[in-house]
Amino acid sequence: MASRARCDRTFVDLFAGCGGLSLGLVQGGWKGLFGIEKDGMAFQTFAHNFLGQSKPVRFAWPSWLEHRAWTIDELLAAHLSHLKSLRGQVDLVAGGPPCQGFSFAGRRDKGDPRNQLFTRYIEVVDALRPAALVMENVPGMRVAHGANERRGLILPGPKPKSFYDRALTALADVGYVATGRILDASKFGVPQQRPRLIILGLSVEVAGRLAGGIEAMFDFVEESRVDQLRSLQLTESVTAKHAISDLETTGQRLQDCVDPASPSGFKELAYGAPRTTYQCLMNARCTSTMDSMRLARHSAEITKRNREIIRSCRQGVRMSDHDRDRFGLLKHRIYPMSAAKPAPTITTLPDDILHYSDPRILTVRESARLQSFPDWFAFCGKYTTGGDRRARECPRYTQVGNAVPPLLARAIGTGISEALDTANSGNRSECSVRKQRHQAALAL
Repeated sequence: MASRARCDRTFVDLFAGCGGLSLGLVQGGWKGLFGIEKDGMAFQTFAHNFLGQSKPVRFAWPSWLEHRAWTIDELLAAHLSHLKSLRGQVDLVAGGPPCQGFSFAGRRDKGDPRNQLFTRYIEVVDALRPAALVMENVPGMRVAHGANERRGLILPGPKPKSFYDRALTALADVGYVATGRILDASKFGVPQQRPRLIILGLSVEVAGRLAGGIEAMFDFVEESRVDQLRSLQLTESVTAKHAISDLETTGQRLQDCVDPASPSGFKELAYGAPRTTYQCLMNARCTSTMDSMRLARHSAEITKRNREIIRSCRQGVRMSDHDRDRFGLLKHRIYPMSAAKPAPTITTLPDDILHYSDPRILTVRESARLQSFPDWFAFCGKYTTGGDRRARECPRYTQVGNAVPPLLARAIGTGISEALDTANSGNRSECSVRKQRHQAALAL
């Protein structure tokens, strides 16, 4: 299974969401073929940014695949023969199967049907037979579900297998070796503490040609991480203030929000200009007004409470039970953000995090900045949803919270490319492709 020259390397993105993983891979020199996402709003964002004629990133979308939201089951049922016809033309299958059933932040339901979607991912891998694969998920995927898994008890009988172990076994059954590590996005220039399980895989044939085998893959990612920070002039720990201080609203001019997806009566910041290295990097190539700048409409009482929380509670950590009781808050996960540290993990719930100085929650755009989405990247659909619709809809805050940070994806993609170069040449010293990176990719 030979891999082509790097400039021709292609990928497909499964469970693509709004496109964070795709964007990072393109920034790392890869060419996208198509992305599969079942939610209409998330796919609208994906299509807006990757399929428009005037967009800086274009996908070479196959003619047989309609431009619409697809479930992975629909893809396999309708286009299995088309997928198999792409063998030899796809170098990487990427994707992040839904993680709600694995996450300790949620109910961690063993029976959640979304837990099984990684098997569909592997079915697509088997159909396409790429040289490499990358799967992103929460660290909880490595922990086996069990009634006593949080109680420290050891029960008799065979140890239950985690979904991570099951995924590696299923990949081996179709001819792939894989391994996973927990990577924190904050080490890659992302201004957010976001630990994620990254699983990298190679076909048995390619792994056999790579010195060190599959375990060497993360060495390439680490080299790419260091080079990325150097080339983009970023520190290993980009703080929240360094990332979004140009979006602070206290004392700044506000204007009416004219976003067509927003009802009247909302305000947004009248944006000035970037101030820091990271802000300049994110704002590059942004030739129009940033979208998703809408500010929450907090009542005077809530604003006063938020201001007191920022003043009196520890920043950068979850509010203590004592502080939540003091303010009469029932919600368990509330983080007053620290200006001097990377932000806490951005989630799908906008009220999980309070701004470090403004007495409010973050805007979608601020959350996107903290995920390392560039300012030109636009988000579509409504801003939030509620009630039982939360299980069915993916509005803007959810799109951002579910996304893979592009800067993390970029370093992973570059590392995979260098590993494939090395496997093909057999000489790692001849594969120093980092210095030949396209300047256009650096600016995305």
